[in-house]
Amino acid sequence: MSPEPPYDINEGASIGRVSIKKQFSGDLEASSSVEMIGARSEVKGSAGYVAIERVNGSLLGRAGTFVLQHSGTMTRGKGELSVTVVPDSATGELKGLSGRMTIEIVDGKHLYKFEYTFEADE
Repeated sequence: MSPEPPYDINEGASIGRVSIKKQFSGDLEASSSVEMIGARSEVKGSAGYVAIERVNGSLLGRAGTFVLQHSGTMTRGKGELSVTVVPDSATGELKGLSGRMTIEIVDGKHLYKFEYTFEADE
């Protein structure tokens, strides 16, 4: 994770940017690069972020890349998160991929559940 200092600090919220590198293991064997922009309010536990993540690897042995779009909000500690495959962003053997990810944080570790489908080849 490579956070940059906040670039917009105003009353109400500060806005900053973070670059993240990830590794996935399991059915999805891949690495990814994430660019995230977030806002943190003055109220503890309230924030929001958006991010784009390019994933490069294999899913059940099918090789290629795809892009995930993140949108998350936290209201006084209660979070909502959407992580979705960007339509038609998959390449190689992953073409036709669509789906969503959920993230669970356990003991500081991020665990991902990926529900996905492939369109039939045209």
